[in-house]
Amino acid sequence: MPIRLLSAEVASQIAAGEVIERPASVVKELIENALDAGAKTIAVSIAEAGRKLIEVADDGNGIASDELALAVSRHATSKLSKADDLFHISTLGFRGEALASLGSVSRMTLTSKVAKSNAGARIKVEGGREGKVETIGAPTGTVVRVEDLFFNVPARLKFLKTDVTERRAIDSLLTRYALAYPSVRFKLSEGGNVTLQTAGDGDRRAILAALYGVEVAKQLLEMNTEEEGIKLTGYISPTALTRSNRKDITFFVNGRWIQDTPLTTAFIQAYHTLLMVGRYPMGAVFIEVAPEEVDVNVHPAKAEVRFRNQDRVFGFVQRAVRRGLLAYAPVPTVAPALWGNRAESSQQVGMDWSIAHDTVDGGQLTVDREERSAINVQPPTTNHQLPAANRVPLLRLIGQIGATYLVAEGPDGLYLIDQHAAHERVLFEKLMAQHDMNKIPSQSLLTPVVVQLPPSSAKLLNGQLSVLAHFGFEVQDFGSNSFQVRAVPNLFAGSDPSAALRAVVEDFEEDEAPLQNEVEKKLAARVCKRMAVKGGQTLSPEEQRALLTDLENCYSPRTCPHGRPTMIHLSVEMLERQFGRRGAR
Repeated sequence: MPIRLLSAEVASQIAAGEVIERPASVVKELIENALDAGAKTIAVSIAEAGRKLIEVADDGNGIASDELALAVSRHATSKLSKADDLFHISTLGFRGEALASLGSVSRMTLTSKVAKSNAGARIKVEGGREGKVETIGAPTGTVVRVEDLFFNVPARLKFLKTDVTERRAIDSLLTRYALAYPSVRFKLSEGGNVTLQTAGDGDRRAILAALYGVEVAKQLLEMNTEEEGIKLTGYISPTALTRSNRKDITFFVNGRWIQDTPLTTAFIQAYHTLLMVGRYPMGAVFIEVAPEEVDVNVHPAKAEVRFRNQDRVFGFVQRAVRRGLLAYAPVPTVAPALWGNRAESSQQVGMDWSIAHDTVDGGQLTVDREERSAINVQPPTTNHQLPAANRVPLLRLIGQIGATYLVAEGPDGLYLIDQHAAHERVLFEKLMAQHDMNKIPSQSLLTPVVVQLPPSSAKLLNGQLSVLAHFGFEVQDFGSNSFQVRAVPNLFAGSDPSAALRAVVEDFEEDEAPLQNEVEKKLAARVCKRMAVKGGQTLSPEEQRALLTDLENCYSPRTCPHGRPTMIHLSVEMLERQFGRRGAR
């Protein structure tokens, strides 16, 4: 095949593919342009997850009418003029490709007005073909309307993910920029529904509360430190607040959102030995360095950067986060009360996994034992009906170790039982047994609980309200990404209702179709995992015995619903070999 020059149309579409990957890419480019223009208010409207419409309106400086046609041309920018400027970039945009790329793969309308002009101007670009500039009345600022994204590139359109996933990407993007620019008012709406709105008053903590809920925002630790010309500010999570993936770790460098694996690794390493395996912290970290110390001209999407001295930056992030953690949460000492007698320890912490009616007495949580026992409904099977492979022998309780493990004696040796995994299995089998019989009793809450979720999580939960209702939850949309919990299954009475809702939505990766392929058993397993008694929680002897009895009657008592073992068996024969009572075999 002979070599030939590509047509301008094909070359434009190839270049656009590097910049515009999905609807969220459109929103990112337009928001960055608005911020560079000094906007204090940015309103984003979408339809059909951005496929049909994306409109971004700002009150920035605007574009002069005689420069409007030039603005939609490729490699036209006001951010730099010579090659040396690439090493001193202080703006978010600089490549001059965004508007030209958008115009080549959509039907784009650009309307803008500068403050000193009496009228605004408008230009339309459809599939790379520019129209004439028209004079029009408009407020100061710029409005970019992108319709029918990828209408002329159907192959790219097919590679977009589901509407839910594309909406989540846009929601997450707006969330990040709202945190990075708290003095700018952001608004995101789809149809008539406003999913995100910030006040623009500069209060990051208030934005965190709107995004993650007041309780989460109150726990986040504020960072503000500087070392050798590098400044780090933001918020990090304490060791008690974790996620099952890295998606809630966000980095901004000089106001630019970046995706940097080494920086994320440095952040996670700061929590080394402080978190359980498989758990990750949350963080919104803002790094400021001299522009000449960072190269942002790595990729057309501008989501990657290179530091002149990477080791120094990564080491600083790790040290700063670690110091902040230890300053807010020093290494705990052993409480003398833990060495008290059994009667004292059994009164320290009340059970939160089978409480029907709790009362507060002198600041301590106490529970009526008869009420607690009444709620522990036995599953339909009994131990002798279980398959031989699943059956566990009747166990005699010995006690609790480390407020995490139960020790029990069986006819064939010693059993160490993980109380969290065991209770997770018990709750799961009881809940599924009631589900199979279509009889999941609910208990109404005296005071409904309002749960605030991030915009992306709120959309996920809205699609699962009917499934939660089938499991005995009564949850209603309360507006502004809030939900009101009015009733919970009896099995979970006394537990934190918000934990169940967060368990449904918080652990999905950004590019996953949330719950789309999940069966009801998996959803039930998620909720039971969150509601089960935790490791480190002291149980009374009665509570320990009740848990053992319930575990013995489970159909699959040896693993939790996620496959983790609930118990370790140390046979008498093995113990005798370890103590030298038998010869090694």
